[in-house]
Amino acid sequence: MTQQRKMIPIAKPTLDERETEAASKVILSGWLTQGPQVAAFEKEFAEVVGAPYACAVSNCTTALHLALLAVGVGQGDEVITVSHSFIATASVIRYCGATPVFVDIEQGGFNIDVQLIERAITPKTKAILCVHQLGMPCDLRKIVEIGKVHKIPVVEDAACAIGSEIQWGVEWHKIGKPHGDIACFSFHPRKILTTGDGGMITTGSKELDAKVRLWRQHSMNVPDTVRHGSAQVIFENYPEVGFNYRMTDVQAAIGREQLKRLPEILEHRRRIARAYAQRLRNIPGLGIPSEPAWARTNWQSYCVKLPAGADQRAVMQSMLDNGVSTRRGVMCAHREPSYPAGTYRAASHLSRSEAAQENCIILPLYGQMTEAEVNTVAEALEYALANAKPAALSA
Repeated sequence: MTQQRKMIPIAKPTLDERETEAASKVILSGWLTQGPQVAAFEKEFAEVVGAPYACAVSNCTTALHLALLAVGVGQGDEVITVSHSFIATASVIRYCGATPVFVDIEQGGFNIDVQLIERAITPKTKAILCVHQLGMPCDLRKIVEIGKVHKIPVVEDAACAIGSEIQWGVEWHKIGKPHGDIACFSFHPRKILTTGDGGMITTGSKELDAKVRLWRQHSMNVPDTVRHGSAQVIFENYPEVGFNYRMTDVQAAIGREQLKRLPEILEHRRRIARAYAQRLRNIPGLGIPSEPAWARTNWQSYCVKLPAGADQRAVMQSMLDNGVSTRRGVMCAHREPSYPAGTYRAASHLSRSEAAQENCIILPLYGQMTEAEVNTVAEALEYALANAKPAALSA
């Protein structure tokens, strides 16, 4: 490859004049913060995933924080999770004053190794925080069974998993339909649906929904919509300490339009993933992702394992030089400066997590991507694997 082409980004949100018009109407209405659009978005999202309750918040990090507080995680407790995730997964545990207990990911995948969960349980364990990494559902059935046996709540970090599905008996259920206790989603621009930023909490529990709904708005006991719509003067009060974790009506209006697009977005992303699998399958030593028989991913990201001996940074730099953006494998929180010894407990070796970070790269995948662009990415990857040299060797 000798001529740099137009840059292919790692991701690109699917937005057009429909979202512009929806946001404009809200802006002109004069009601910008949490209000009727948020309520409508919650109702529609709950219907799509099959949850009795959905509560919109400012982002997925705040969703996870409220979820852990709602199931009772507090000072001195432990929460079992993975280090191999965006750092927010571990950080929300520390927000609660609890300790993250890291277990390794599964062989051949990027989700929690369910075989390691039970040995990580102690009398301090107050929750299992599982992650549907990169949109691929984790083995939720086994995790929920472990939670029930040990009477430990299960919280799902479903930040990447909007539209993903899991087989439950003979039926297929959207991630977010209650099986665990509570699930949390992200609407960041890297995700399948976006509101610029934002999050959603789904649950089957009226009690848990009431808690997070109260806390997201400073624990104000009277919603704004009720107070402003009342013919009588209402004085609100604040029965406990809460948070400013609200979604705005501008965001929710965009989210409602995005939700309408979900089926077509999923169909296109799955088509692109199939094109990748077909195009990359003959690259020697390259590991390409695949779905378990009981899961359907939304392909939020397409992460490949590099052949043995390939230099991750050199491959990524070569691809960037040839107009293709990539990202390294998912980070490991325990390797970050903000997680020194004493801030977490490793309940198993984390070698597979570390190897995934060091030896995998994420390829571009977005709603408007063409199969011609898939071919360009594949060509850039093939060229990089054949020609990229580590910086120390090429100097």
